[in-house]
Amino acid sequence: MNGQAGLPVPRRSLRLHSNREHNLFLEAISFDFALPQICRAANTYTMELAISTPRDFSFKRTAISHGWCELLPFELDRDNWILRRVLDLKSDKPVTLEISARNRQLLIRTSRRISQKATKQVIADVRHMLRLDDDMAGFYGLMAGENEFAWVVSQGAGRMLRSPTVFEDLVKMICTTNCSWALTEKMVTGLVQNLGRESNDSHRTFPTPEAMALMPLKFYTNEVRAGYRAPYFKELADRVASGDLNVEQWLHSSLATAELIKEMRGVKGVGPYAAENLLKLLGRYDGLALDSWTRAKFFTVRNNGRKASDKKIARYYSRFNEWRGLVLWCDVTRDWLI
Repeated sequence: MNGQAGLPVPRRSLRLHSNREHNLFLEAISFDFALPQICRAANTYTMELAISTPRDFSFKRTAISHGWCELLPFELDRDNWILRRVLDLKSDKPVTLEISARNRQLLIRTSRRISQKATKQVIADVRHMLRLDDDMAGFYGLMAGENEFAWVVSQGAGRMLRSPTVFEDLVKMICTTNCSWALTEKMVTGLVQNLGRESNDSHRTFPTPEAMALMPLKFYTNEVRAGYRAPYFKELADRVASGDLNVEQWLHSSLATAELIKEMRGVKGVGPYAAENLLKLLGRYDGLALDSWTRAKFFTVRNNGRKASDKKIARYYSRFNEWRGLVLWCDVTRDWLI
């Protein structure tokens, strides 16, 4: 990428209510991990949800884990530590979420009142994006035994923010290859602003494969400014929208990592770097995904500012086995949060 996983929480039976003066209580409804509350702000009814988090979870470390927090439809308010995300609800209009943390809970404010069905999707998507159900016990156990990496455990580092869908992560990953971060932001913003569905507060979702497939090639060239990636976006959207390619199944694929990488590289625009980075968002951390930024940061952090070969970098992290890619990423991003 351009410079840029938790224990299950018990199910709770929760109550939905309004905080208006008459404090009308509605019938108790069971939601997974959420306490919905309806409130009125700026003449609009919103909802507030709460999700319990694992003991080893850090909202701040996860939110800034890599550059996704800077790409629409994510937005991060670092002053108040609020992560905004627009979700494309399957059965309803889009909704904007404002996610923050308090003690061992995530607090989610929706931009409007949503149905029980939509609430369940919101909860599932937030858990997915912030990796609340990833089992990090093995990783933290390994880090606890390393003096130089004990901070990873104490700070709750290691979970990497991801999108609600593999498709979005894949498109964004292609946007990070062979270009500046500014161009990555420009391409992603072009996709969202032109093709995303609008929520009630005027923010937009990431476009669906179907929306992208409807656009001609010249849209990606002229409007998105995708350059050589333009035909890749068009072909990818066409394949996914038609059902020819199911990238969502990569999340739970039984393929060995090498075979999964081979399948990923069958998508035009996905090389070793993009595939290894995408693997991290799927919960596989074998690959180092070295680029100019990670190499330069390794030189500073681990080699006294001197250049080192990729083989030397690989040897340094080899003892961490299947976690080596994640250890490297934590190592070079430690100073992102002081």
